[in-house]
Amino acid sequence: MLTFITLLVIACVPTQKLTIAGNVDLNDLQPLATPANRQTSALRVAIAAVISPKGTVESYAPLLRYLEEKLNRPVELIQRRTYMEINDLIAHGQVDMAFVCTSAYIQGHDTFGMELLVAPQVNGKTTYNSFLIVPANSLARSMADLRGKVFAFTDPISLSGRVYPTYLVQQLGFTPEEFFSRTFYTYSHDEAIRAIASGLADGAAVDSLVYAFMLERDPALREKLKVIHTSPDFGIPPVVVNPAIRPQIKHELKSILLEMANDAAAQEALKSIGVERFVPISDEIYQSARELMRTLLLFNQP
Repeated sequence: MLTFITLLVIACVPTQKLTIAGNVDLNDLQPLATPANRQTSALRVAIAAVISPKGTVESYAPLLRYLEEKLNRPVELIQRRTYMEINDLIAHGQVDMAFVCTSAYIQGHDTFGMELLVAPQVNGKTTYNSFLIVPANSLARSMADLRGKVFAFTDPISLSGRVYPTYLVQQLGFTPEEFFSRTFYTYSHDEAIRAIASGLADGAAVDSLVYAFMLERDPALREKLKVIHTSPDFGIPPVVVNPAIRPQIKHELKSILLEMANDAAAQEALKSIGVERFVPISDEIYQSARELMRTLLLFNQP
């Protein structure tokens, strides 16, 4: 009797009318449009302080605008003072994509799985160097001549701005603390270049790409600086993503960046950051830099 009454009650409840929102053609799948009443989340892009914050904003603004248009979503620029701070943001999923330095990529890849996306190509190459620079009127011809001088490092984990010059000093049998009278950090390569040009330091090691970029923008620097040593080739600073990023977003970002060289609307953005095009890249190109970093770690062990 109880079962009969329950069925009778259910049968008497008015049937709700369903509204069909639309039809889905499984043979023609397209990205879903963002509902009008829902705000699109921003793509968070971090840029390591290879150049000063002001210089970064000026140089990368056209690229960020281009990404906004192609993605049809806001792009948020995120900056921090040090390379490790950017790596921490990537590791904790607070950044979707980042332009990082070579050593920061190696550290991130080897500790939490930072993933390569693409790499910039400059002058037909995907490598760069560390330039040891001094004032134009300096008598120094090598790192050995800078003993007892003031030296400007860029970032504590910068390959070209700290790791490589530290390696040169260690090859002479010293630590930087023993070799130089004083050292300081500029936290960007353009500021290290300015420190040499203005006489604040006797020597510095900088990213060769930034050095060329700075001299192109300010030719007067040529008369104030000179390069006295060039490192071997290292893999170029790449564009990376955090390992938890959705595969669809990663694929879309990679496709957009790889196609920029073929898009007339992207040429201003590429020129503004001094890049010819973005190309696929493999972790193997960073092996020499990785070995150099390991050498320094072994040297510092008791």
